[in-house]
Amino acid sequence: MPFVNDILRYRSLSIVGLEKNTGKTVCHNYVLRRLHELKVPVAVTSIGIDGEQTDAVFANAKPEIILYEGMTFITSEKHYLQRRLLSELVEVDSYRTALGQLVTARVLSQGKVLLSGAATTEKLRQQIEHFKATGMPLTIVDGALSRLSLASPTVSDCMVLATGAAVSPNIQQLISRTRFVYRLINLPEVSPALQNTLSFISNGLWGIDDDGQPHDLGIASVFLLGRNQGEDIFRYGNTLFASGAVSDRLLKYLASQKNIKDITLIVRDFTKLFITLEVYAEFSKRGGELLVLQRSRLIAITLNPTSPTGYRLNSAEACAQLSDALQTPVYDVMSI
Repeated sequence: MPFVNDILRYRSLSIVGLEKNTGKTVCHNYVLRRLHELKVPVAVTSIGIDGEQTDAVFANAKPEIILYEGMTFITSEKHYLQRRLLSELVEVDSYRTALGQLVTARVLSQGKVLLSGAATTEKLRQQIEHFKATGMPLTIVDGALSRLSLASPTVSDCMVLATGAAVSPNIQQLISRTRFVYRLINLPEVSPALQNTLSFISNGLWGIDDDGQPHDLGIASVFLLGRNQGEDIFRYGNTLFASGAVSDRLLKYLASQKNIKDITLIVRDFTKLFITLEVYAEFSKRGGELLVLQRSRLIAITLNPTSPTGYRLNSAEACAQLSDALQTPVYDVMSI
């Protein structure tokens, strides 16, 4: 049972895709089936909609979410009424989505369901904490589209990353894009002391002095950097903490500094990085260091060798090449 036993070390799991149609649902169903065989109670939810029979963009048939007796799931009122399984209603949440209130139910007999859960990661965090408090061993969150935000360690304890031919039918481009995200996922963490100090900061760009103390630089967002040409963001030292999203603009700005080899940029986690491979490579090549407060725990990488346009990679060769490039196992769960 590749990687499933590793999941059992954690209380929550996010399954996210590098792109749409990279095999998240197939991976999800594989994990659910294996956990059912292990008789592990599981709660399941989603952000957005997952489990549709037909792809909205390519009109291709898609696998549906299969749940088993004893599992708990959250979905909207609309999709709860469309379920194709026998279930017991547990709770109706006052929280509303565009598809109605959220319904929590327990599966009484195996079947299929459309998952349409919370619209925000904050609501997901609340759901996961609730399940933990009630003794649920594991909560699985399935991500709609390619929302990597679900993989934030502030949302779930661990993650599975799905990649594949939908990212690129060219194996070298597929390797390059997947390796880039893999590298960001595995960025090193700051020290526990600095992690504790910075975790309570919710906005702005901050300078960190030699004693590890943060100082507000008066820049509410990194997107505002450079508007005041007289600002000195290094007046407290060469270590910076960006509490929110980071784009290419900040990395380019830092890479252009004469003291780039002494500059360290800290971000909350890899999901806050909206940067390109080229800009990150230049930042790193010139000597800049990028750290995270918390690193996401990557359990596995899965590969869907088929693209929605019909192109198919050789599964064994693609898994082997990607695994060799990342120095970590890559699985095609359809062939396990």
